[in-house]
Amino acid sequence: MAAGMDMGGFDRFAKVFQPGEMIFSEYEPGETFYLIQSGKVKLLKLIGDIEKTLDVLQASDMFGEMAILENSPRSASAIALDTVKVLEFNSQNFDILMMGNPQIALKLLKMFAKRIYDSKRRFMILTLGEPQAKVADVFLMMDEIRTDIDKSTERREFKISMDDVAHWAGMNANETRDILNNFVNQRRVEITQNSIVVKNINDFHRFVSSRRKKQE
Repeated sequence: MAAGMDMGGFDRFAKVFQPGEMIFSEYEPGETFYLIQSGKVKLLKLIGDIEKTLDVLQASDMFGEMAILENSPRSASAIALDTVKVLEFNSQNFDILMMGNPQIALKLLKMFAKRIYDSKRRFMILTLGEPQAKVADVFLMMDEIRTDIDKSTERREFKISMDDVAHWAGMNANETRDILNNFVNQRRVEITQNSIVVKNINDFHRFVSSRRKKQE
């Protein structure tokens, strides 16, 4: 669990999933959320006919909580990659969790707020039709969420790799590399050993906004 988060006393909520087992499916009603104690869980989403891996979660990560927050169908499928032990909560025992440990309650509420933003922002990237716009939007997202970036000019240096960009864009590494190299040739981006520099973040803002408007 996250540092300082004591989950003792919640063992009655424990569940185990075997490798390859579906924890829940996209679009089905959601009434539970999960806190991973051990193992890895893959989150998948269908975009058209293509299965996209949204994330791979591990111990101390939480998933499925939108069911508690929005009372909405699952926005993705969750599959156990190996033997996974979780704590399973629903709206009833969630109240027990929140009231029984104020420290956990505060941490979960902060996680909820961040997760709502992250998942909606990620969905905005994935629903862009043009691969170049997806890659550009990854940098816009990073610019929004990172606090350790110098924002005094339009130049932005991101301590991320091409593989990180591919992951966030929901694209394969080769296609992402080609697009980034194209941006380098257009003098929009510089790639160093440890970072990727966007020369003018406002240029990417205009580019992504125009592509999003075309799709509306």
